[in-house]
Amino acid sequence: MEEVKRLDTVRQYNDYVGVDTLHPLVSVVNFNETPTIIHYRHYMGIYAIFFKNIKCGNMTYGCQTYDYEDGTMVFVQPGQVYGIDSNGEAVIPSGYGLVFHPDLLKGTHLGKTIGDYSFFSYEVNEALHLSKKEKMTIMESLDKISAEIEQNIDKHSKTLIVSNIELFLNYCMRFYDRQFITRSHANKDILVRFENLLIDYFHSGKASVLGLPSVAYCADQLHLSPNYFGDLIKKETGSTALDYIQTKMIDQAKTYIFDRSKTFNEIASDLGFKYQQHFTRIFKQKTGMTPNEYRNLNLSMN
Repeated sequence: MEEVKRLDTVRQYNDYVGVDTLHPLVSVVNFNETPTIIHYRHYMGIYAIFFKNIKCGNMTYGCQTYDYEDGTMVFVQPGQVYGIDSNGEAVIPSGYGLVFHPDLLKGTHLGKTIGDYSFFSYEVNEALHLSKKEKMTIMESLDKISAEIEQNIDKHSKTLIVSNIELFLNYCMRFYDRQFITRSHANKDILVRFENLLIDYFHSGKASVLGLPSVAYCADQLHLSPNYFGDLIKKETGSTALDYIQTKMIDQAKTYIFDRSKTFNEIASDLGFKYQQHFTRIFKQKTGMTPNEYRNLNLSMN
């Protein structure tokens, strides 16, 4: 059985890769200067961001055609299992890493907003791929964080380190937004498959058996993480994935409502609602009228 080791502190991580611990809660690692290491899968109790100077073609996971290949970034948050098992073989690492403990963020603005950086929940094959200019920005940010860590710790250290990490994450968010744009052709394909998935779901009767399709279900069917899928749909359509699902459900509901042989309770059940009242509430939210008002309005117009 594959071994999974725990890394709960910055010191444990530094010891694992063979570097000194200059600050107990944060570390910038230059893997080009570390000794060989044996890779394991790790349960992470800390945040970790890995910047790898490798071409997409050298990756060992879900590689597609990317527009930018001057560096790849992967984001890991506490509670995730990350990495590969090198089966006891020593590996020469390359690139850079930024690791920090959640305690570093306590009482800071970043501590309150860290959940907004949804890319920490992306899968590894949804990594960020950088242009040369973006790579320079990332390296400059890491240098600033590293320089502050190397200072003697004083009352300003935490504020400056966390502020620089927040700036670093904001750059990453900007670059992810760019990636959504430059990969719009691939995103359009995902949108088409999402649309077809919903059409099939409602037409095949799955809704009456499984209930309304969730965002997590749709993401899984499209082989994407829920957060990446949600962010992609928001960028492409301006609507949340949940809104998009509910809009498609309303379209199907309108078709059912035209069939006067169907009761509203049957329609609600066919669409995956356990209670008719829930269906009625969402329908009114989306259309401004109840299902009964919609049926009567359309009957009077015919």
